[in-house]
This record gives sequence, C-alpha cells and structure tokens, in this order.
Amino acid sequence: MSIRRAPHTPVGTSSPPSPRADHSTHSGTPPSAAAPQLLAALRAAIRDVPDFPTPGIMFKDVAPLLADAALFRQATDAMAAPFADGGITHVVAVEARGFIFGAPVAQRLCAGFVPVRKAGKLPWQTERIEYALEYASGILEIHRDACVPGSRVLVVDDVLATGGTAAATGALVERLGAQVVGFAVLIELSFLHGRAALRDRRVEALLAY
Repeated sequence: MSIRRAPHTPVGTSSPPSPRADHSTHSGTPPSAAAPQLLAALRAAIRDVPDFPTPGIMFKDVAPLLADAALFRQATDAMAAPFADGGITHVVAVEARGFIFGAPVAQRLCAGFVPVRKAGKLPWQTERIEYALEYASGILEIHRDACVPGSRVLVVDDVLATGGTAAATGALVERLGAQVVGFAVLIELSFLHGRAALRDRRVEALLAY
C-alpha cells in the first residue's frame, strides 16, 4: 500500500524541495512536537519507491509502517493527541487510505467514525460536493445523518497534498451543520502548499516533506 498523491499532482524527485511550512500560522502543534524518536522511526519505516507509478515519481509507501503493530498504533495515537482536549465527537475520514488512519484515531478520541466516499458508494441519502481538479473534477459524498448540527469534527487523511480533497471534505461536513475543529494527517507534502487551500483551519501533520 502506498501513500496516494493528488490525482493531478505528481509527487516525485523532480519536484523542487522547499523549507518546511511555517506551522505557527495554521497549526497549533508543529510536527516536531511529537517525540523525536517516534518521528525518526516513522521516517525510517516509510519506504521510498522511485519511478512509481510513472517515471520521475518518488512514492511514499507506508506499508512497512502499517505492518509494524506498535509503530502503527504510535502513529495514530500521535495524530489524535493534539485534539485530545478538543471535544471531538466525530472523525471524518476520506476514501480510501484515510479510513486506515481515521478509524483508530476515532477510537483513541472516543469519537464516532464517518466515511466520506466517492460518488455512488454510500447506500443512504447523501450530501455531495463537486470540486475541481487540474484536468477534471471529483465528487465526494457523506450520509446526511452522519453528524448532527453542532458536532465537533476532526478530518483525517493519510496525506495533505494540494489541499483540494481536504477543503472539499471540510465544506461537506459544514453543510451538515457540524464544526470542523481541524485536520490531522500522517504526511504533509509542504512543497504543494496544501495549507493555503485550508486557509485559517488548524492542520496537524506528523511528518512534512
């Protein structure tokens, strides 16, 4: 299993590296707030796969991290920790790899879990949002009864890239009358400036590249 990239954005060695984003503006806790030993272990466990799925792409493969039971739990605990006192009632996670991280984060926070899926995947009445990609558009859906008005929601995904999917998910949650408390991701691709799409929202990333 590999970290997915935004459908329209190649994440590879050809992309120019840039300094880590300034987390003091949009994030209450910088990635370095987690134990340095944990961050080092996470980086060591994430495998770089060059030229996948196309030449020039450096894929971040999280399969070794997920296969390590203790490290996987430490990662999801660390993703949940900044929001432990946030009164989170629901964790909303994005299909598909967001589910892997979102469910244990929800359990850690004693919150409900809500899946956001692609069009046509949910069986009940849904709210949907269409959002722009570079060369196409995407559609996300959520059950209309997933959150009651006033719910406090944490959005969880595996990676923050350009921020389009995260922003669309936040807007979808707010259509239900819920409040988006923040976003938690394992990896932030800071050179893609995804935080800009989320404006003043709180973003917590364990690792930044």
